[in-house]
Amino acid sequence: MTQTRPPLDPLTQATVTIAWVIVFNKPFYPVYVWYLVGNGVAASCATLLAAPLFLAIPFIARQSPFMARLALPIVGTLDTLFETKLFGHGSGTALFFGACFMLSALSFFAQEKWWQRGMAAFVFAVFLFAQYLLGPPLRVWSDPDLAILLRLNMFSVACLMAFIAIRYAGLETRRERQ
Repeated sequence: MTQTRPPLDPLTQATVTIAWVIVFNKPFYPVYVWYLVGNGVAASCATLLAAPLFLAIPFIARQSPFMARLALPIVGTLDTLFETKLFGHGSGTALFFGACFMLSALSFFAQEKWWQRGMAAFVFAVFLFAQYLLGPPLRVWSDPDLAILLRLNMFSVACLMAFIAIRYAGLETRRERQ
């Protein structure tokens, strides 16, 4: 006899979807850098270090939906911090903090508002750290390369934020109906 797991709540389902989208897109980033910039591919491969953390989120969701919903903005924030240190501010990687704020706003139920507020404060604190205390990038890029990376990252952030908005739009959560 097989046991069927109860379905995930809508917010956790959305979290899992976003995590999978990030996991499937991560391997393409070094390819984009190679194609658009032509150098720095080895450095851009370091962005794959966070992929296992994003990959763990769908599996965490089955055991603890709350922890999965909490993990996504945390992992995204720390990944953004790392990529900002790797590429530097001129590359636009810090724009991904916007998606992390968005996830902080959307990933929690009404009764979890203190977690939501705490997560927003965490993202903001890490943003401030990145902005004022992070120091020089691990890899130095030329100004033309930074301009290309900025356009790439602006487009990537816009795509991710649009997808997040579309995925979370109109979610009706069981916990809020109770």
